[in-house]
Amino acid sequence: MKTAMQIDITFEQILSMVKQLPRQQKVKLTKELEKEAIDSKLSQLLDNFKTNDLDLETIDKEVESARQEIYEKQKS
Repeated sequence: MKTAMQIDITFEQILSMVKQLPRQQKVKLTKELEKEAIDSKLSQLLDNFKTNDLDLETIDKEVESARQEIYEKQKS
């Protein structure tokens, strides 16, 4: 049986507890926080670029246009 508890704790109290952790656990905590931040940033970035306006045909046309432009520059 699990019991859920809610406690009020300040950032300063959390920081104090973290400072008491052994170095190895601090490193592990840091990595977990970094993963969470990266996941959050990546999700936000993907949401910002989400669109229904792009399809494979449009992408292919843009790629071919860019390739042609590069080819023309190399010929000169």
